[in-house]
Amino acid sequence: MKNLSFLLFGLCILALHSCEQSDTGKILTVNGPIDPSELGTVLSHEHILVDFIGADSTGYHRWNKDTVLGVVLPYLEECKAYGVKTIVECSPAFLGRDPELLRMLAKASGLQILTNTGYYGARENKFIPEDVFSMSPEELAAIWISEFEDGIEGSGIRPGFIKIGVDRNDTLSEEHRLLINAAALAHKETGLVIASHTGPEAPAFEQLAVLENEGVSPSAFIWVHANRGSLSANIKAAQMGAWVSLDNYNLKRDSKAENAFNTPWYIERLLALRDAGVLDHVLLSHDAGWYRPGEPGGGDFRGYTDIFTSLLPMLKESGFSSKEIDQLMIENPGKAFAVR
Repeated sequence: MKNLSFLLFGLCILALHSCEQSDTGKILTVNGPIDPSELGTVLSHEHILVDFIGADSTGYHRWNKDTVLGVVLPYLEECKAYGVKTIVECSPAFLGRDPELLRMLAKASGLQILTNTGYYGARENKFIPEDVFSMSPEELAAIWISEFEDGIEGSGIRPGFIKIGVDRNDTLSEEHRLLINAAALAHKETGLVIASHTGPEAPAFEQLAVLENEGVSPSAFIWVHANRGSLSANIKAAQMGAWVSLDNYNLKRDSKAENAFNTPWYIERLLALRDAGVLDHVLLSHDAGWYRPGEPGGGDFRGYTDIFTSLLPMLKESGFSSKEIDQLMIENPGKAFAVR
């Protein structure tokens, strides 16, 4: 009996140690896992570098990491001065993902940065290698699961979410059904949330239906660019448990004749979502940045401060409380990106 007691005690210690080492409930940054309480203010959909040349030509030879760091670092320091602590970087593989560059920027800026696994099918699959579409969902998911388990390309840096992209069609193509099916399988193995560049509501709900068929909760899905959906669709998705990402805020739109998604639009939409009782499933960001290899100086880089200089102050003037602002910028991202 004494030996049995020691054995049971040992098993309990091993179980506790296993729980302590688990990523469940953690946020995976390029510098390793952190607790959601350490996130601080989060920009949940931004970019550092995006390379639009295509999957058949892109690669690290297209940019110099130190040059990019010199251009981007001041913008990171600027948003940090507004209280930002964490940036979710959404450039996927074959479209400018560079985990080593992100780790360099995290170290230089003191910000926490997340990178991703997954493939981006929007723009008619220009950013996915052709051989991918001969794979089964299981084979494709295995690539993404391997990056989660072993790190990306030998860097030791693990993805903090799954990023896919689909076209704005009413019906998903077979290629994009492959992506969402593979993402569902990868989510079930890793616990990573699926952020899908989507836009309109028809492909959003079609993807949610695929996930339901795979036994994946809507809470594992971020409807990226959900501002392109109707208010009723945003509310419905949030009530299902999905994350509704309003991530195209750009102050420059306020001065243009075409003023879709300008400041008044965002205020009206956020007030309506709050009044519908679904503010706890809304994410907010700029979709800014975009150092572009091949353009002089990396092109016209857009900073990450418009939300703080314009939108949040005007939300407060419109009746948003500090607690509701914190829910949008701190609490919701912490729940959305925590490993399940």
